[in-house]
Amino acid sequence: MWDLILNPFVTLITLLYSMLGNNIVLAIVVFTILIRVLTYPLTIQQQRSMRAQQEVAPKLKKLQEKYKNDREKLAQEQMALYKEAGVNPLGGCLPMIIQFPILIALYQAIIYSLASTPTQLIGLSGRLLIPGLDHLIPLNNVWLGMDLTLPPTSNPIWAMALPLLVLVTTWLQYKAMPQPPKTTSADGKPDQAQAMTQSMGTMMPLMFGFFSLSFSVGLSIYFVVGNIIGIIQYRITPKPAAPPPSEIVVEESKPKRQEPKPSKAKVK
Repeated sequence: MWDLILNPFVTLITLLYSMLGNNIVLAIVVFTILIRVLTYPLTIQQQRSMRAQQEVAPKLKKLQEKYKNDREKLAQEQMALYKEAGVNPLGGCLPMIIQFPILIALYQAIIYSLASTPTQLIGLSGRLLIPGLDHLIPLNNVWLGMDLTLPPTSNPIWAMALPLLVLVTTWLQYKAMPQPPKTTSADGKPDQAQAMTQSMGTMMPLMFGFFSLSFSVGLSIYFVVGNIIGIIQYRITPKPAAPPPSEIVVEESKPKRQEPKPSKAKVK
């Protein structure tokens, strides 16, 4: 199953390598740009989801005030509001989650393309979908004195700057992302979408920084370039703007006033 994604990725990296003067770093950079352009619709979808959440935020706040003492009723009304407005509360996170399988395939593609062992060299030849690329194997995997197949800890000391760059650029990309409106649940805690987004903003930079410290330098280059492109994409995409609170009002349910029944006159 992975081969359906992995083999085209490996072939594309090798093809770019041959077109860019046998420079593997340039091949990874151009490859990353192409992938980010292809996944840009996910970024747009993320922006739309955040815009929809901003639009219902004032109405959601009114519900929270109205049902602050009834947690179960608040949850029901929130879901009804999201359904009525066509809003997915996790829509801002889904594009990032969808990209994880692509990220795993990219990691494997870079590992296979760099081919640091004889077994990987044999595997690389079998994954090339375009005839005539076999003569490029093995690819040159040394850049600025660093072996791109090895982690930073097994390279010269300046390679340790890459995990730091990955951590910083991942955090900057998170800050550039559209954020869900600040709303709270009945118990005063951030709601599900906001809590997940905040958690990802803390964990993802640390997680990717750890990956970069443990895995090959070639993957760190992909992370840094991908994060920079992501920051640019989020900056150039129009951000959602919340409407004035006065435009969205929650209708308070009032008991119906019973009109007095007209008295029947007695006919004598």
